[in-house]
Amino acid sequence: MNSFSVLIPARMHSTRLPHKMTLNLGGVPLIIRTAKQASKSSASKVIVATDHPDIVTICKEHDIDVVLTQEKHKTGTDRLSEVATLLNLADNEIVVNVQGDEPLIDPQLINQLAEFIVHQQTEIATIAHPIYQEDEIFNPHIVKVVLDKLNNALYFSRAPIPFYRDGFMDRTQFKLPQNLNLLRHIGIYAYTAKFLKTYTQMADCALEHTECLEQLRALYNGHKIAVLTTPLTPVAGVDTLEDLQRIRQVVSKL
Repeated sequence: MNSFSVLIPARMHSTRLPHKMTLNLGGVPLIIRTAKQASKSSASKVIVATDHPDIVTICKEHDIDVVLTQEKHKTGTDRLSEVATLLNLADNEIVVNVQGDEPLIDPQLINQLAEFIVHQQTEIATIAHPIYQEDEIFNPHIVKVVLDKLNNALYFSRAPIPFYRDGFMDRTQFKLPQNLNLLRHIGIYAYTAKFLKTYTQMADCALEHTECLEQLRALYNGHKIAVLTTPLTPVAGVDTLEDLQRIRQVVSKL
């Protein structure tokens, strides 16, 4: 297993669930639950990257490594770019980005992604899994990805892609053909530290802002994103109060 680090972006102000990183989940704040879950992976270190002193205090109280970043960052990747520079990470060091609202993320998934980016010899890698349900295919909160023959991402979108013309035009007769490979993107990434350090220097693009998908900046600027396809459906993270209540029930049974 190659050495790698886990960086966890954690901003205080969330649109759909304010201050969610500090909300109680099984007796500890959400961000602490996520960091401790990530530490079950083979990562050499797990570091929270936050924009708020309160999250710094919480992390220190629970012996979690933390870095205070600037507030200006528009995306988690921008935040991690600052951290990679602050920590002076070696260019070839592998960094796995675990979202702060993923308290039940599978540690083996983290390990698999860290191995995959090295195997693919690429700058960025991420994960996807097959989707089959109509409500997920057409749900704009679920990001889809299409791949080339080398398992590199061609495009990410909140729209259903690839668009099955003969089946999606009339959804009253909805039936998904077996050979249509619809993939749901899972928001976990691995990068080389070199890529992270240069991310904020890349030109942003209209697609990135239109779809609200930061990974499109990398594609727009000519970087390949390798995609590991897993047959398993990971446990969903915390975006809403309903998500929090659902995961509280799961945690209470652990």
